Amino acid sequence: MDPAQDNGNAPEPEVLYPASLFTPQALVLSSLAVAVVLLAVVAFVSRRKSTSKGDALLLVGPSDAGKTAIFSSLVYKQPLSSHTSMQPNVSIMPVQEKSLRVVDVPGHPRIRDQFHEYMADAQGIAFVVDTSTISRNGAVVAEHLHQVLHAITSLPPSRPTPALVIVAHKADLLKATAQATPAQLAINRVRSILERELEKRRASQAGGVGIEGLGAEDTESEMGGLECGGSGEFRFDAWEGGEISFAGTSVNVSTTKHALDEKSGDVDGLAPLVQWVEEL
Repeated sequence: MDPAQDNGNAPEPEVLYPASLFTPQALVLSSLAVAVVLLAVVAFVSRRKSTSKGDALLLVGPSDAGKTAIFSSLVYKQPLSSHTSMQPNVSIMPVQEKSLRVVDVPGHPRIRDQFHEYMADAQGIAFVVDTSTISRNGAVVAEHLHQVLHAITSLPPSRPTPALVIVAHKADLLKATAQATPAQLAINRVRSILERELEKRRASQAGGVGIEGLGAEDTESEMGGLECGGSGEFRFDAWEGGEISFAGTSVNVSTTKHALDEKSGDVDGLAPLVQWVEEL
């Protein structure tokens, strides 16, 4: 019989000294485990950063603005005649040493809100406007742009804000003056008309008046996204949602050449947009 039991005492516990825990084998296994955990954390963070930054360029805007012609020029190096799209066109555009997914979202009023489906992946948004018709349908175009601005300002804080450029398209239909090129004239026209129409929408909201009569279709009057600093009047350069760029562009749909290769990127008038994309 064990003497410890005879004395009514419990057996003494085995004492493990620190030196016995830190054997060479244990140290190696611990180091490997720590390294694996660190690599997993780094990979997770890198993946989250790359995903949150977005990998898509959205082409949005009213119907017949020329989005599909721009899409085909950027992606296929071949401009196609404009036609009304009823479903998104999606393809890959090579940009320097990487690639960008380009999404041409239809502008029909009933389906144009499909751009919301791609907002989580948007690195940039190009809002395309037909310069030649903006004078007579400015209210409708402004309502569409308002939806885009609202969507951008409604993104969660953890999501980086996608860059926004307003493309004054079909600038080649304007005649140059001694003071400005067709592209600059197009930008000035689009900027002034959209600022005026968006200010009308902002003032209507501030006064408690619905904006349904300002070109909107089934639009909620509380839709935000038009907040500006300074005097409060809507100005693109004072928009609190981020920086808004402008580009005057054109596409010659009659050409059969590859007009958008590296050597002739400015031939068809898309050079300002291409440069903006490369700087994303």
